[in-house]
Amino acid sequence: MSETAKLILEGKEYEFPVFTGSENEKAIDISKLRDQTGYVTLDTGYKNTGATTSKLTYLDGEEGILRHGGYSIEDLTNHASYMEVCYMLFNGELPNKEQLAAFETKISRHTLVHEDMKKIFDAYPTNSHPMGQLIAMVSSLSSFYPASLNPNRNDEAKRLTMFRMLAKMPTIVGMVYKKSIGHPIIYPNNNLDYVTNYLYMTFGNVTENFEVDPVIVEAMNKLLILHADHEQNCSTSTVRIVGSSQANLYAAISAGIAALWGPLHGGANQQVIEMLENIKADGGDTEKWINKAKDKNDPFRLMGFGHRVYKNFDPRALLIKDACDKVLNKLGINDPVLEIAKKLEETALKDPYFIERKLFPNVDFYSGIIYRAMGFPVEMFTPLFALGRLPGWIAQWKEMIDENQPIGRPRQIYTGYPLRDWKPIEKR
Repeated sequence: MSETAKLILEGKEYEFPVFTGSENEKAIDISKLRDQTGYVTLDTGYKNTGATTSKLTYLDGEEGILRHGGYSIEDLTNHASYMEVCYMLFNGELPNKEQLAAFETKISRHTLVHEDMKKIFDAYPTNSHPMGQLIAMVSSLSSFYPASLNPNRNDEAKRLTMFRMLAKMPTIVGMVYKKSIGHPIIYPNNNLDYVTNYLYMTFGNVTENFEVDPVIVEAMNKLLILHADHEQNCSTSTVRIVGSSQANLYAAISAGIAALWGPLHGGANQQVIEMLENIKADGGDTEKWINKAKDKNDPFRLMGFGHRVYKNFDPRALLIKDACDKVLNKLGINDPVLEIAKKLEETALKDPYFIERKLFPNVDFYSGIIYRAMGFPVEMFTPLFALGRLPGWIAQWKEMIDENQPIGRPRQIYTGYPLRDWKPIEKR
């Protein structure tokens, strides 16, 4: 007999099936709760609500586990290319050499954006926020590919839209950066791999040849993999719920970018650098700020330490720390802000206060340091997050469309006035 959960309401007993995931996760299936009882659940922020099943990503915050398609994040980050991870998220399996080569070729054939998009892009103020530009540019892709407006046309058309989105994102993010510094855009070079091509479009210049440092490419590859998907977070859930209305992929992705823009989600690594800048401006006394973080009466919190989901450690942080050290050593940067970061990291890894509370540096702490060392301004950190998370968003959208999931429609508990009598304006 299958396991069930019993609920007693107003003296009447109801039974609901228990759903078990492939990693033995347990969930009470309340799909018919309102129909049978008239009740709904109240779960502010959906922290205890499974809105969907998914084969893409498994996350265990208590044990510090992250897997994509059954593969550990450690194996993927240490051995795979970003394109291999993208292929796996799209198809459910890692590619062989021939499949990977064909996939990379398909992506490289769609890296250019329509020249008319540059006219739209040129109209944005140079100092406008990169995320605002990114949202608008991605959304506008649907105007250039009207066939994408119907997400259910056929599998071939759907995959073409997915390939276009993945291929054009680095070009658009590169354009956004070039505009911020007043430089002409760099067109993609399809002789380069995905990650190298992005860095070329970002740091290359029309006036001279540019070769990307392999250490930087390796670090960026790892960062993109570490951000590729992270289960049903705010932006991913946004992509799914927008896509559930049958909106096109470009609209759903632009909505996900908008959700990522919020400082409580994608802006965490930017907040890390801003915190370090503040400590530097205050004189660089890290001990003072460590004590402020320990003082429960002080509102100051260390950015980039601890994680909402990972209750033990962030497995991504352990993986990116090595890349961070390599980048800093390779570039030989003498940056007082990064020196402050090293001191904070050293303290947090040794101080009993942080160890007992499991407040270890997370992926946002190290990614912010790496991006700064590479030469990215803080305003570009969140677009870089979006670039990494893109294959996860696309794969989540595809999974939802393939399964023909219904439109998302959360319920609410009304807490306003009950029925009131209308009063003419003269009597109010």
